[in-house]
Amino acid sequence: MLLKTLALTNFKNIAFASLEFSPKINCLLGNNGMGKSNLLDAIHFLSFAKSFSRLPDAMLIRRGEDFGIVNGHYERHGADEEINVGLRRGARKSFRRGGKEYKRISAHIGLFPAVMSAPADQSLITEGSEERRRFIDMIISQADAPYLDALIRYNQALEQRNRMLRDGFTDPMLFESVEIIMDSTAALIRRRRAENIAELARIFGEYYAEIAGDEEDAGLEYIQSGSDHTSLINALDHARQRDSALKFTTVGPHRDDIAFTLSGMSAKQTASQGQMKTFTIALRLAQYEFLRRATGQSPLLLLDDIFDKLDSIRVERIMSIVGRDKFGQIFITDTNRKHLDEIMALSGPDYRMWSVDGGVFTRVMTDGTD
Repeated sequence: MLLKTLALTNFKNIAFASLEFSPKINCLLGNNGMGKSNLLDAIHFLSFAKSFSRLPDAMLIRRGEDFGIVNGHYERHGADEEINVGLRRGARKSFRRGGKEYKRISAHIGLFPAVMSAPADQSLITEGSEERRRFIDMIISQADAPYLDALIRYNQALEQRNRMLRDGFTDPMLFESVEIIMDSTAALIRRRRAENIAELARIFGEYYAEIAGDEEDAGLEYIQSGSDHTSLINALDHARQRDSALKFTTVGPHRDDIAFTLSGMSAKQTASQGQMKTFTIALRLAQYEFLRRATGQSPLLLLDDIFDKLDSIRVERIMSIVGRDKFGQIFITDTNRKHLDEIMALSGPDYRMWSVDGGVFTRVMTDGTD
């Protein structure tokens, strides 16, 4: 899969941009705050129908403007595809594929896979379990439509149960009708999480060792909330009195976590800044490889400022990895042209570079210019 062109109007700080991309390496060079990351976020938006930064849609529209447009032309399975997103203040976004608006945007997830590595990934280690669940749910959802459907239905039932708890409902029949849905969907969610996290952990360990060396041992482990030997419906029934007092549901897949470890200890407690950066980059590379195998497509790889806080040896190892043939189309930002020139030298003759200043993208002529 390739993103051939991207056109933006009033997206974040970008008034207008129209770029035609290389099928391999695309570099964005400029100081912080100039719009490099915003362009990557626009590409992420086309894949996931939402911003990587999780900003509300209205905040993606350029300040002082009433609308924004994101338009991408792809080559997918040998055919041309167009994705168009229209944003307007005070209105629901329009999300179209081939000129036809989706009835359910969830049907789009996984069709145009992408993986984005960014400085904000550190929150996967430092923040609470919600960040890690969101991470793993997005990975599995891109490759497994039944998982996404089960997750949506579980979350809808969970919200209904929480609303009943907040409103003081006591009728056990009403609770049971919701908890049956939660129980049936939770079984699939947890089974697929366990299977896929085990596979992701294996790939992750290989990438981490390749970047950091054998002296550091990094790992992932799926942690289910509650007892493994109690069905969810029984656990919900048992917890109902406590949940009624707390006004929220305390057991279920929405409380599960993934333990991130370094040399057998919590990465949050022991990892340095460089180790955290290595950890999250290895996670994203593992996500890429996982999706490539699961979907039969090479996702777009979006690398935003990945070299900060890393020593020269780890930078060199990462550049060597992403320069391999199995990584398809790559979009990479940096403030340091030296890094980008070295990446392009590893990629072969087909690459392009733009300088970015105040939301304006200017093509830079390089030895790889076609």
